[in-house]
Amino acid sequence: MKKISIGKISNSFGQSSSIEATGIIGTFGAPKAIETLEDDHESQEMKQVMGISSFGKKAKTFDINEMMTQVKATAREITKKPEEDMASQSDSEDSEKSDDDDFIGPPIPENLTTASSSEKEKNLRNESDTDSEDDSASNQYFMPIAAETSMKHGNKAVTALTVDPSGARLASGSVDYEVSFWDFAGMDSNLRSFRTLQPAENHPIRGLHYSNTGDLLLVISGASQAKVIDRDGFEKLETVKGDMYITDMAKTKGHTGALLGGSFNPVLKEEFLTTSADGTVRTWDFYGWGKIHKQIIKCRAQNGLKTSPTAVTYNKEGKVIACGCIDGSIQLWDFRKSSVAPASQVRKAHQPIEISSISYSHIGDHLLTRSLDETLKLWDLRNFKKPVCEVGDLFARYDTTDAIFSPNDAVVVTAKSIKKGEKTGYINFYETNTFNLLKSVPVTGSHTIKVNWHSKLNQIFVGTGDGNVKCFYDHKRSLRGITLCVIKTHRKAQYSEVVSTQQIITPHALPMLRQERRKTSRKQMEKDRLDPVKSKRPDLPITSGQGGRVASSGGTLSSYVIRNLGLSKRVNDDQDPREAILKYAKDAEENPYWIAPAYKKTQPNNILASGTQDGEPESKKSKQ
Repeated sequence: MKKISIGKISNSFGQSSSIEATGIIGTFGAPKAIETLEDDHESQEMKQVMGISSFGKKAKTFDINEMMTQVKATAREITKKPEEDMASQSDSEDSEKSDDDDFIGPPIPENLTTASSSEKEKNLRNESDTDSEDDSASNQYFMPIAAETSMKHGNKAVTALTVDPSGARLASGSVDYEVSFWDFAGMDSNLRSFRTLQPAENHPIRGLHYSNTGDLLLVISGASQAKVIDRDGFEKLETVKGDMYITDMAKTKGHTGALLGGSFNPVLKEEFLTTSADGTVRTWDFYGWGKIHKQIIKCRAQNGLKTSPTAVTYNKEGKVIACGCIDGSIQLWDFRKSSVAPASQVRKAHQPIEISSISYSHIGDHLLTRSLDETLKLWDLRNFKKPVCEVGDLFARYDTTDAIFSPNDAVVVTAKSIKKGEKTGYINFYETNTFNLLKSVPVTGSHTIKVNWHSKLNQIFVGTGDGNVKCFYDHKRSLRGITLCVIKTHRKAQYSEVVSTQQIITPHALPMLRQERRKTSRKQMEKDRLDPVKSKRPDLPITSGQGGRVASSGGTLSSYVIRNLGLSKRVNDDQDPREAILKYAKDAEENPYWIAPAYKKTQPNNILASGTQDGEPESKKSKQ
């Protein structure tokens, strides 16, 4: 049947119809159409005219049937049943047995091999399980206490301690009214602070808190006004003082009593809070210049009277304020609900005595409180009625004694002061869920007060009662911080030799008015070295002399005069002087040189003095 050209459909439906197209565009249809195209008469004539054998490369052909067989084979291998796998394994084992027919000696019992292999597998599994459990436990309850060092703040107790969020600087405050700044990157092995100041004059420092960006530092002192300073110690803000003659604390602009605590908002860098002995907690806005408080909380005891919150803190979202009061109660205030009554509270959380520390866990579900009643308690905010765990016999000498969570909330750390008769202060590590004592680390021979466990540095800083800041760290897991300082050697400062004022050179001035030219210390030292007096040069060794040390010119006056007159002959000091002079008598008479030529004309004849002088009385004449 004759096929029809492009644009028309073939009427031979029984056969495989194909649409053919010729020209520059290409071909359409089955691979057979390409062979017919090469045999076309017109294409052959075109090739002869152009002098070429073919137009470009041949199109690549694909065999669909072969491709389908390959896909089916791969699908069968993937979806092979486990029975087939077992059969293949048995076939391989049979082949191995046939290969082992030449084995010499009795065969090994199969039970022995299987038992031994199973026991080995069990032992390996047990060892791996125990190792993994030990590693997980060590990672969970890791405490960086492998090494320690000490930084000297002063002679009195360090009652405030904080590290900025980046871990570059540490600030410490004491009851000696001073705040010291420590820069880890700039310190050497001497561990000295780069700046010390008194921000609150004669008031002890009760608390130091960095903002969430680390550029501001809140100073809580014994005064009624809090201060905010920058990283270098310059004052940026001071809160206003309230009117002590107004009974309603909400009507005053600031605190009227001594400050007890404070904290920066962990979310809003410009907001911070302070608590005072006047029974109020006030929040402040940094950009409000401290002229008036932002919000106020008035804590009340069970009998309705005011009570002073001694420890306050924000939760991790910065929405809820937790207050530990002097009556032993815990009050949680949420400004989103009400600022008149607390959102939740526990009246008898501790005995009616100061709560020294209150802190949230990093997750935010638990609350940790430390009180002067020698107890440490853990509270679950989802069931805020009774403590989850409690531990006692923790003496606290100062009302700012800390209790904090570890960075992973698995460990609780608290400071313990020394009682009467004890000699060492400790920091105790407890497991969070059960309050089991994990470790009790001796710190110093005085009280331990403040504790700070930095999450980025993985280091623990402890403020002690003898004015030191103890630093605990691990050589492998602790990063930066104090590890940068302990490896640096101390170098003495080399002062440059600089002339303070310009010198005026006057070469023609009188000696009494002439100024000596200033010299550097090196040149002056070299000049003093040459001076026998300034350098204290010892006596030089002698080459001649007798009867003790004598000068180089001799020990008599005559020898000194003779040598200074330039005589070349050496005078022996040990000969008789009379004989030495008479030796030249004949030479003096024949060749006079000194006295005779002077009197040659005026007195040629020598007149010698007689035995007696004229004019002397007879009685005074010398006796013969």
